Amino acid sequence: MSQPQSRSNSADEPMNLDGGALTVPHVEDVARRGQPVRLGDGARSRLDASAAFVAQHATGPDAIYGVNTGFGSLSRKRIGPDDVREVQRNLIRSHAAGVGDPLSDDTVRAMMVCLAGSLSRGHSGVRATVVDRICDLLNHHITPVVPSRGSVGASGDLAPLAHVVLALIGEGAVRVDGREQSSAEALRQAGLEPLTLEAKEGLALINGTHLMAGLGCLVLADLRRIQHAALAATALAIDASRATDAFLDPRVHELRRHPWQMFVARRLRDLLAGSRILESHRLDDPRVQDPYCLRAAPQVLGAAFDMLEWGRGVFERELGAVTDNPLVFPDADERHEMFVSAANFHGMPLAVALDALTTGVSHVAGIAERRIYWLLAASDSENPVNVYLSPQPGLHSGMMIAQYTAAACCNEIQTLANPASVANIPTAAGMEDYNSMGVTSAHQARNAVDLAGQVIAIELIVMAEAMEYQRPLESGEGVERTYEIIRSRVPRLTEDRPPSPDIEAVSELIAGGAFDSIAAIDASAEWSG
Repeated sequence: MSQPQSRSNSADEPMNLDGGALTVPHVEDVARRGQPVRLGDGARSRLDASAAFVAQHATGPDAIYGVNTGFGSLSRKRIGPDDVREVQRNLIRSHAAGVGDPLSDDTVRAMMVCLAGSLSRGHSGVRATVVDRICDLLNHHITPVVPSRGSVGASGDLAPLAHVVLALIGEGAVRVDGREQSSAEALRQAGLEPLTLEAKEGLALINGTHLMAGLGCLVLADLRRIQHAALAATALAIDASRATDAFLDPRVHELRRHPWQMFVARRLRDLLAGSRILESHRLDDPRVQDPYCLRAAPQVLGAAFDMLEWGRGVFERELGAVTDNPLVFPDADERHEMFVSAANFHGMPLAVALDALTTGVSHVAGIAERRIYWLLAASDSENPVNVYLSPQPGLHSGMMIAQYTAAACCNEIQTLANPASVANIPTAAGMEDYNSMGVTSAHQARNAVDLAGQVIAIELIVMAEAMEYQRPLESGEGVERTYEIIRSRVPRLTEDRPPSPDIEAVSELIAGGAFDSIAAIDASAEWSG
């Protein structure tokens, strides 16, 4: 098993691809922050040895899938020695069949660094020059234009990756500084030569889970920030709703025995520690229990986080994997095959994890929307808030429609949570008869996480407004810091105004990690997991 890739201390310092496992932060650094990438010397020697091994056998008498044969259901067709290069180029051209809106630049870059990382492990039979050229495109910010639809997530993300490889060979379109141009022109301007594909290299470049892996990594990076914000919002909601903290008693959660439930309860206790609002109604409060959206927050969020962290673990393993076919083992002894046709390109592990992520996200957003509804309904006589938090009910509608927006987002997330991986459509004349549809799962997860960020933003705005009704009492330090961050962008509601700019402003705070240090998961991940 490969060792983890080391992470550079600076975004300007190149990340060496040495065959080790990438991480979600590695992928995000390259995809969004433009960190340079280069192939490590040890990996370079492994790749060249593997490529020489493939070249040695490409013109031999034995049929080797994708080296001297056709592809998919055409694998019984032999390719002559003089056509080994041409068949690789034709493979890329024929497989660049994507449709739909182009993928975002950060998604394409994430896909490319995942591809380079997998190839650097030396079991795909490609030359070091191939990985160098992928790094060149990343480092020169030449981003292939890749249609978003076309992969069934099984024989690799064939169509999207083929559009990437078109750019490597000087065909197709790219974006440079936001402007679309031909790849041939972009390569010329960067002083780069189009790549000529040798035996197996075209196949190795498109045979992998790199779109779903790269997109999934970006989803996980964004999701972590939403998890932090959701914890901060939940703690804020407890005092904004004048709820009790009795349900956070650690004895309760120890009896249930679920680590992430215990973590959520502990983090909420930390954020509320020192709250004068809690103390103000601890005695002689006629209410016996709070609604589930408050009282069951550790159980619901804990279950969701458990699922999300399981999915994160799947991706962390994938980021150290080789997802090619056939796999090349130059050092194999006489008891083992040197070329093994198998199915590491199959995306089912990631597809299932991505579907699970979307399910987890639906609960993070869903319980937040319920707290929004509960607070705005002003149905709790013990909490002195105006209905809809209106400055003057009737004359002003307050936050009424913000709850509608949260409900609409949650309904869409619930639809997206229908798993794509449970449906199968065969391809390649039945040779590829069970596909993962993992890229569909990735698109659904991407959209669900974006929508969840909007819901949590609405909750933060609503609960910050409700805190005004609790003054002059103050909450715990963590809750007050959350309140201050929101107020740095969103002023108190003194009269009706469009909520959309406020929601967008807080969504940007979440995306920028403004709540990460308040309710961090990372510092307690080992304890929790």
